[in-house]
Amino acid sequence: MKKSLTLGLASLVLTLTAGFSQAENLQMDAGGAASVTGMLPQAYAQYTNREGINLQVVLGQTLTRSVMMLGAGQLGSSVVPPPAFSAMKAGVGPYASNAEQAKALSKNVRAITGLPGSTYHAITWDRDGIESWDDIRGKRVFVGPPAGAANMQIMGMIEAASGLVDGDYEAIRAPWGSAVQGFQDGQYDVLVLSAPVGQQSINEMSLQNPIRILGISEDRIGTPEWNDYVEAAAMSYTVIPAGTYRGQVNGDEDIFTASNIMWMGVGASMSDDMAYRLAKAYWENIDELKASNALLRTISTENPFEGVNAPLHPGAVRYYQENNIAIPENLMP
Repeated sequence: MKKSLTLGLASLVLTLTAGFSQAENLQMDAGGAASVTGMLPQAYAQYTNREGINLQVVLGQTLTRSVMMLGAGQLGSSVVPPPAFSAMKAGVGPYASNAEQAKALSKNVRAITGLPGSTYHAITWDRDGIESWDDIRGKRVFVGPPAGAANMQIMGMIEAASGLVDGDYEAIRAPWGSAVQGFQDGQYDVLVLSAPVGQQSINEMSLQNPIRILGISEDRIGTPEWNDYVEAAAMSYTVIPAGTYRGQVNGDEDIFTASNIMWMGVGASMSDDMAYRLAKAYWENIDELKASNALLRTISTENPFEGVNAPLHPGAVRYYQENNIAIPENLMP
């Protein structure tokens, strides 16, 4: 009996070890830990495990660089900002210095699915008396990292909301990791932070000193200027509901603001089977994923391809076709 039990345990260990050894490792570059583009991939990783993919999420990456690495075959997957990929295909913006290489590498990037981004919070200290966009004239405004897509999205939001452009205010570019501390240290007057609605760090900041969040007037949304911005920057809009932040002086009103859109990118050389499993892991567990974190509950499931501006990977196409999900013609590989 003892010998049989020992053999049985040994067999079980070998079986488990074999199962684990079959899991494929895949790195995914993601945004900051406090953003949806950081939190979502971390939550998603537990579902890729069910499909035999050990997803290793690397947070705080400069995603404009990550998408180049996808094209070069140096990275397995990444969260991709649509404006960054548009710039890469055209060899402009952050890719202007190596335009031809960027344009060539963009042909090797494929998409799995659209992903939600974060909501832009334009935060001021109440004590500073900045109560509207007009009040930011001549002020220092944090607009995101130097090489990222966020600064284009943020400055575009400000222009669409107010008509103000860089020069009317001083646009300050710095890494996300230093954003909140820089604001608290007085390095800028307006902090435009990319964060999920209800982010705890914003609530804590508001309790230290009262804040105001600048919103977009409803009559600006839907104008030609706003629509041009949304299309060019791959943006949407959302609402920060009244009562979200306890120390927000204008917290008795809903705040309309911009939110960005992302997509999951992979290299064209990824196997069809792995791409299929990535799509399956996301969409067949989406309700459980949303329930795993209160900050992810607003994820939209209406359009799997919102914001996607690269061809889908053939493996992902197979998943959508098997599930009778219509694919836009321009996204077919």
